[in-house]
Amino acid sequence: MSTARPVRIGARTSPLALAQTEEALSLLQQRFMDVDFQRVSLSTEGDRRKEAPLSALDRGAFVKDIETALLEDRIDIAIHSAKDLGPDMPDGLAILPVGPRQDARDALVSRDGLPLALLPAGTRLGTSSPRRTVQIEALRPDIHVLPIRGNVGTRLDKASGMDYDGVVLAAAGLARLGRSSEATEFLPVEHVTPDIGQGVLAAEFRRGDGRIEMMLSSIVFGSTAWAFRAERAFLREIGGGCSVPVGAYARTSGGRLNLLAMAALPDGARIVRSQVEGRAETADDIGRTAAKRLLESEARQTFDGEHATGCR
Repeated sequence: MSTARPVRIGARTSPLALAQTEEALSLLQQRFMDVDFQRVSLSTEGDRRKEAPLSALDRGAFVKDIETALLEDRIDIAIHSAKDLGPDMPDGLAILPVGPRQDARDALVSRDGLPLALLPAGTRLGTSSPRRTVQIEALRPDIHVLPIRGNVGTRLDKASGMDYDGVVLAAAGLARLGRSSEATEFLPVEHVTPDIGQGVLAAEFRRGDGRIEMMLSSIVFGSTAWAFRAERAFLREIGGGCSVPVGAYARTSGGRLNLLAMAALPDGARIVRSQVEGRAETADDIGRTAAKRLLESEARQTFDGEHATGCR
């Protein structure tokens, strides 16, 4: 039996967070069968402020308490949905994208099984993401996009309740909970650009912990890692917060990386997009270039005095 110190993995307590932790843990256990991995459940500000709209929470509201546990040596690894991460890591912490990326698109779950284009005027769709709201309203200005809170299961239940005719949420969350079959339509990224890191699992750890970094590095997938780097570079360049809707989605093919990015006025009056392509190994430059093109375009007024994020 191994006498090495157990590896403590922390995550939120929602069903999706637990599924994400199990996904990463399974990959680690396949490679390090003699290691004692222990799960640690943690609560975050975002979990505690259940009544607050997501737009009122900073990007990072679902990770900061877990980062504190890392810094205080109460856990060794934190598993996050990458889209919850702020643009900058706290001093002493590092992140790696682990496992393959799940479907990064947003999914519509409609009560009547209709795609977005065929929904009747006046349809009520639930989402608390400003990024989703402005893009959906641009496509269908005749429907109502309403705020909604709760875990994936709760939101799916509300899709067939009294107050909503459907919901829009991350396809990756549906897949990880085994509920992809409930999606009515997966929205094209060209029309509804995903949040930064959507579908990616991010493992956070203490910088300088060579044992943990070695373990996590063994479950990093190349194509996911390049896309993650490009989108994170975009987020750092554009800024972080919850006022201005932004999104970015990178994909690789044949050693090339293509990044599609968007930014919008908070009221959706203007949506601006940029697209940058280059060698995958220049992912950071591609992300920064996409952000700069938005900032140098007519989108500049979008960011004056504001901060940008997809905010889930």
